[in-house]
Amino acid sequence: MVNVGVDLHKTQFTVCVRKNGEEKFGVLPTTNAGYEKFLKAVSKWQATGEKVRVAVESTGNTRYFKNRMEEAGIDVKVINTSKMKVINESVNKTDKHDAATIALFLEKDMLPESRLCSRESEQIRRLLKVRTSLVKTEVVIKNQIHALLTAEGFEDVKGSLQSKKGRLQVLDTLNQCKNGLVAQPLFDTIEQLEKSVKSVEEECRILMKGDRMVELLLTIPGCGEICAWTIRAYTDDINRFSSAKKYVSFAGLAPWVQNSNETIHHGKITKRGPKELRTALVQVVMGLRRMKAKTLTWWLMQRYEKMKSAKGSGKSIIATARKIAKIIWYMLTVEEEFDVEKMVDKKLEKKAKSMRLASESANQTTRSAKEEEGLVEIKKEKKLEIIKVERKGRKKPGVAGKKIKKSA
Repeated sequence: MVNVGVDLHKTQFTVCVRKNGEEKFGVLPTTNAGYEKFLKAVSKWQATGEKVRVAVESTGNTRYFKNRMEEAGIDVKVINTSKMKVINESVNKTDKHDAATIALFLEKDMLPESRLCSRESEQIRRLLKVRTSLVKTEVVIKNQIHALLTAEGFEDVKGSLQSKKGRLQVLDTLNQCKNGLVAQPLFDTIEQLEKSVKSVEEECRILMKGDRMVELLLTIPGCGEICAWTIRAYTDDINRFSSAKKYVSFAGLAPWVQNSNETIHHGKITKRGPKELRTALVQVVMGLRRMKAKTLTWWLMQRYEKMKSAKGSGKSIIATARKIAKIIWYMLTVEEEFDVEKMVDKKLEKKAKSMRLASESANQTTRSAKEEEGLVEIKKEKKLEIIKVERKGRKKPGVAGKKIKKSA
């Protein structure tokens, strides 16, 4: 068995070949000639019946290196650098030493492996990163325009720059203050950035057309296209997570735990997974919050409101995002759409139903009692009116026969 440790960089890669306890080193350029030279040496070992294994750190060009090696029939393992503390925290950190350490741990089968996503998922990730960069640049430019308005003493309306009509009004205002030449390039840049963002979104829409995972994610209320694409790209293959807890841990939403003897400590979330995936899950929670008319009776949001009053909005949002991650794992694993009925707590719903029925019966009793009282009052009023009419029809005694004496 030949174990090869590779310390890969942009311009060169250092190789440590470990065979029968002996080590040999070499440095090759990351060019076509350098890869061909390395593959030629590997083919010689394979010709003698030796099995060759290669381990390499996860970097920007690892996918290309892995593809070139696998085309030649070489088994390649990608190392999870965040878990390889022997290399990261080494006091003697050189390319030669790192390659030797990788080869040694590969020989002992003690390397923490990292899985590369599919090419389609990588393309979606890159497009989403480009979109994020464009949106951030657009925000920076809009902040400069807000600063111009504030400097001239105008009221700063945050939503005025979101539409073309609003931007034209702001530009006319700045032209009156003789700041139009300063602001015009900023407005032109915003227009161009918006077009670029739309083109990136359209490309993502074409790539994700007909994707089953995206279709399932879009059935979640509050989950838009951007969130669905992000979750799809960074989840890649849901079947590699054997349980919902592992998916939550991958997203970095699980709390860290330190157990030693009788001491147990639970801390904040690990944040070990992709930041983009955590952000997308939090955005789904925020979307559910904005749909209170539809989600107010869900057990998920009721628990959120209860935790919010006790521990604050930050912790409650993260806890709800963790539950959303578990729901998404189940949906994608069994390929089932989001079911609103499962969001209703049956016990609470039953109790609420009994309370509503009791309230309705009490209201009905009160209403009937009031109606009876009303009928009695009506009867009394009618009797009084009859008595009054009868009294008016009577003649007063002594009035008809009384004579009026004239004064002398």
